[in-house]
Amino acid sequence: MDLLPESLTAKLRRGARDPFAVQTLRATVAATLSYGVATQLSSEPAPLTAPLTALLVVQVTVYSTLKTSVRRVVSVVVGVLIAIGFSAVVGLSWWSLGLVILASLVVGRYVRVEEFVQEVAISAMLILGVTKLASQAWERVLETLIGAAVGLLFNLLFAPPVWVDTAGESIEDLARRARQLLLDISEQLGRPTPVARAVERLHEARRLDQAIADVDAALRQAEDSLRFNPRISEGLLSRLVLRTGLDTLEICVVVIRVLARSVTDLAKRRGPQEQLFPPEVAVGLEELLAHVGGAMVSFAVLVTTQVSRNAEEAEERLTAELAAALATRENVAQVLLRKVQEHPEAWQLHGSMLAEIDRILDELDLEHRTRRLMEELDRASLVSRERFSGLARLRPALRGGRRRGERERPAVGAGR
Repeated sequence: MDLLPESLTAKLRRGARDPFAVQTLRATVAATLSYGVATQLSSEPAPLTAPLTALLVVQVTVYSTLKTSVRRVVSVVVGVLIAIGFSAVVGLSWWSLGLVILASLVVGRYVRVEEFVQEVAISAMLILGVTKLASQAWERVLETLIGAAVGLLFNLLFAPPVWVDTAGESIEDLARRARQLLLDISEQLGRPTPVARAVERLHEARRLDQAIADVDAALRQAEDSLRFNPRISEGLLSRLVLRTGLDTLEICVVVIRVLARSVTDLAKRRGPQEQLFPPEVAVGLEELLAHVGGAMVSFAVLVTTQVSRNAEEAEERLTAELAAALATRENVAQVLLRKVQEHPEAWQLHGSMLAEIDRILDELDLEHRTRRLMEELDRASLVSRERFSGLARLRPALRGGRRRGERERPAVGAGR
């Protein structure tokens, strides 16, 4: 029996999947552990650089933690080396401080530490002000290494969550919003529609287009969580499935925005009491847009489903929705052709609506989806082969150098 109210249980589950809550807890624990380790290994009375480094490098994913750790360590070491070089020649003054900051920022850009460019200058300034003591400089490097190592080991031993489910929910929510927008547009087609109402739907389509950026951010986090994660064995395939799925939905959303614009232009042509389409055409288009919206949701469920059985069910629903949409589309095309011949004044807008719907159906087609996914897999495997072939080309050179060294050593002995 569940002793917690249902709403409270749902909030706790959402909190457990909230990146901010997870990041806060993980960073706090890692920073505390790094301080404990640094007090044992460093001679400083308060080695706060170690927890500061752990706080900066512990990210939501293993991949981002590794990347941040390397950049953080490189930035501190480069800053320390710059400060040691300047302290050997000049002391601390306003002009030497300016030169150190300038050199640190330039070198930080050159070594590509990205967001830690300022950390190069900060480290150099702190070391330059400790009366030229090189031991202080290397203590800072040691504390940085401790913090980075603790943060990285913490993420390796206690692997962070995989954010695929969160990204999948964002993708499915995007598809459901697109479906609802199509249903709202379809309700306008068989009745007199004021221009203001059509413009409102157009603004909603533009907001939906802008929401793709939020979904893309969630997907990037999910992609990072799959890299170097010991829990995941098929990380590449999962990343490509989600990424290509979002790309498809993004194209569909752009087409929906164009569709909303066509309806707005048609509303401007019609009078305030005139229907956008004849009744028989409007009924067919309403049914067609309902099937298109259902196909988008089924497609989103298909690309975000991890269990094979559920994926098969989603594929069956998508196939059924696409078949129904294609059949309805043919009927609408025949009826619309007759009506356009009777009233040809807006035939461009009528034809463009069908063309836009065809683009969405083509993007959602399973064969198109499979072909696109295979192309991305081939491209990824090609990049991987090129990377490993570069390493393979280095092996003969290394072996050749080792063999030449082995041949030269007996010759030296023979000359003795």
